[in-house]
Amino acid sequence: MQTGASVTIIKMIESLPEPMQERALEHMQQYLEDIRDELKWSDSIGKSQSKLIAAARQAREEIMQGKATPLDMEEL
Repeated sequence: MQTGASVTIIKMIESLPEPMQERALEHMQQYLEDIRDELKWSDSIGKSQSKLIAAARQAREEIMQGKATPLDMEEL
């Protein structure tokens, strides 16, 4: 589907010399991959947010009950 914005981008790229067109397309592909990754991450966080909240509540409760111990970086 071509929108006004996509037509404009295509025209801008076509106005460049061919070697620069390839570079522009490579950058655009990387940018689009980054956007897709961000969308996946946002979706993943959205689906697991209630679990993260529950885990944080449990951790806070364990700390208040004295059941938690400080993280020892040497043990990792």
